[in-house]
Amino acid sequence: MAITAAMVKELRERTGAGMMECKKALVEADGDIEAAIEAMRKSGQAKAAKKAGRIAAEGVVMIEIAPGAKNGVLVEINCETDFVAKDENFASFAAAVARTALSPQATDALALSEMPLADDPAMTVNGAREALIAKIGENVQVRRLVRFDDVAGTLHSYRHGQRIGVIVDLVEGDETLGRDIAMHVAASNPLCVSADEVPAETLEKEREIFRAQALDSGKPANIVEKMIEGRVRKFLEEVTLLGQAFVKDPEITVEKLLKQAGARVRRFARIEVGEGVEKRSDNFAEEVMAQVRGD
Repeated sequence: MAITAAMVKELRERTGAGMMECKKALVEADGDIEAAIEAMRKSGQAKAAKKAGRIAAEGVVMIEIAPGAKNGVLVEINCETDFVAKDENFASFAAAVARTALSPQATDALALSEMPLADDPAMTVNGAREALIAKIGENVQVRRLVRFDDVAGTLHSYRHGQRIGVIVDLVEGDETLGRDIAMHVAASNPLCVSADEVPAETLEKEREIFRAQALDSGKPANIVEKMIEGRVRKFLEEVTLLGQAFVKDPEITVEKLLKQAGARVRRFARIEVGEGVEKRSDNFAEEVMAQVRGD
């Protein structure tokens, strides 16, 4: 029986399990949702599914760069608490996932979840994740994967603690410069490399805000336009890597630093744990009761 997206959606809503787990269960149950739910409960997936609804906004960012520094990955693996983020079992899983992610078949987080784990090919990443959930009692998710493949320059990285990871594709620069640029990106969080990469909609949104602010000043129209353009230039300096003041020497911009070294940045990526995840403030009494009930 053909498994439709609607069937997968319904099973996800009823169990809280991940999309791939639901699809696999439906295939094995020949499209019978009730049979799929029963099989998931018997296999222990239902226990993991209960935890799948919990917010996982803690965790680690892992960096893996292949020998030769032409291929690399950033991977975010989430859990629910900082305590588990420091747990040896979680750390081992995260490291194995990052090594697995170097494979070119791991095109995104979903594809990565279906791949055999680098340290144990008999088990998929998702299978190892479910086993870890059963062991530590927290929701665990492989949330994001950013790839760098066959780069023209050389990859350099920096990890700030466990929560922020950066990879920079640098052409011509040396290892020291590469690490300095990666550290700068971690600290300053630029939007993109240069002004021409800023999305048009982002620039237009900022321009409208500046226009509204300038019109409130009561200045003549020609002065207003000059005010807007000045603020746009300032905005571009603040959000682009090349326009920002270098964190280790604010007297020069990153653009000037790169020119002095005869180098250029083709691309960078920065991941911070929990970005975009809506955290919640749990009621302590409810949390205790949930534990008593075994939720």
